[in-house]
Amino acid sequence: MADDKEREGTELVVAEFHKKIKDAFEVFDHEANNTVDVREIGTIIRSLGCCPSEGELHDLIVEVEEEEPTGYIRFEKFLPVMTKVLLEKRYRPIPEDILLRAFEVLDPSKRGFLTKEELIKYMTEEGEPFSQEEMEEMLSAAIDPESNSIRYKDYIAMMVVDDG
Repeated sequence: MADDKEREGTELVVAEFHKKIKDAFEVFDHEANNTVDVREIGTIIRSLGCCPSEGELHDLIVEVEEEEPTGYIRFEKFLPVMTKVLLEKRYRPIPEDILLRAFEVLDPSKRGFLTKEELIKYMTEEGEPFSQEEMEEMLSAAIDPESNSIRYKDYIAMMVVDDG
């Protein structure tokens, strides 16, 4: 009996995920033919609350692409892969406290902010570097125009996904 209830619960969760995935996919299905441009996949995945790295995103795209890539992703190939990602809770956003510690490492004097120049240096020269477009997008949201710096506690509070 408990197994039936559990299976019913899982089926409800899967049905809910299928609806969310379909809704997100349809926003970018401009031809209404159950395909989207491969370049939109990252946006679709992020709209579903996932935060894959560029490498993880590339791996996901390879998984859902046709054997002979066409530049488009079909819904019927995307749905099972994305359902599995959501069920496994893969690519979850980084928790607020970990983001704060990361910024604090970059701010050894504990000022509570980074200058625009420091931020650009860290984000383009370390780890998985940001592209020019990603950097401009981040700066537009993160930088306080008056001080030309990022008050990282405010920025973290603004960008953290509420998992409620």
